[in-house]
Amino acid sequence: MNVFFSVSGVETWLWLPPVVAFFISFFSSMVGISGAFLLLSFQMSVLNFTSPSVNSTNLVFNLVAIPSGVWRYIKEGRMAWPLTWLIVFGTLPGIIIGYYVRILYLPDPRQFKLFAGCVLLYIGYRLLSEFTPWGGKSQSKLDEKFKAQTKQASGLSAGLTDDATIRVRHFSLTRVEYDFWWETFSFSTLGMFMLAFVVGIIGGTYGIGGGSIIAPFCVSIFRLPVYTVAGAALAGTLATSVVGVILYSVLPVPDGLPTHPDWPLGLLFGFGGIAGMYLGALFQKFVPQRTLKLLLGGVLLLLALQYIAASTLR
Repeated sequence: MNVFFSVSGVETWLWLPPVVAFFISFFSSMVGISGAFLLLSFQMSVLNFTSPSVNSTNLVFNLVAIPSGVWRYIKEGRMAWPLTWLIVFGTLPGIIIGYYVRILYLPDPRQFKLFAGCVLLYIGYRLLSEFTPWGGKSQSKLDEKFKAQTKQASGLSAGLTDDATIRVRHFSLTRVEYDFWWETFSFSTLGMFMLAFVVGIIGGTYGIGGGSIIAPFCVSIFRLPVYTVAGAALAGTLATSVVGVILYSVLPVPDGLPTHPDWPLGLLFGFGGIAGMYLGALFQKFVPQRTLKLLLGGVLLLLALQYIAASTLR
């Protein structure tokens, strides 16, 4: 059955949005990404939804889908709360700036595709950097431990053990330190906050909440394991998405640009994302992180090249 969505002007099958959202969020939530960046690509390329309203509709998807994944990470003890708060309070002011960047400087779909392509290209490079000779070695201990555990077990028990939980050792204005699977990880409090602020600007402009950018940054720059980053990145994306939806819904915009979310379409995507997020968070501990990043990195690079090529066509 076809359904017409008046705000976006999209006409599609009723089952298509939730099914697409389910598969995207299942895989992306394992590395701390809601999947909104891929969902944005689907809306623009397949559904031809390119107005600024696509950003806020994407954020509605985040509001509905993310809580199930966050709850699963909390239940399993893999939520790094200091990292979560830094991401939230760093990205919130940035997303407000990003909102105005989008409506004032990137209203044209062709320009937006160029911007989106560049962002996706950089994210893809970050996800794939550990497969290069100069990256990824800091994660080898966890990878080796994961492989050893897999050899000792079978089926769904072949992955992280039940005691692979996060234990915060130190949280101050200068440093955060926590233990995970008998190893200690730390990062600069100020450095993480500044990264979150910049990511908030980009995420607010792109309409994805910032999680798809900050997750690979945390893994690549701060050398944190993806198992401990995923929950915090999703929680940060959820918080900033709340602010983003409010901004796009109530603030005035120039020239009457359409920025209000298409709630029915966003909710339909969100319903599929609920199941995808929950199952992705549940099965994350059974999947090697290198496999996930290789898959997502390849998809991102293909999408980036598609957007950059499309932006050059008149």
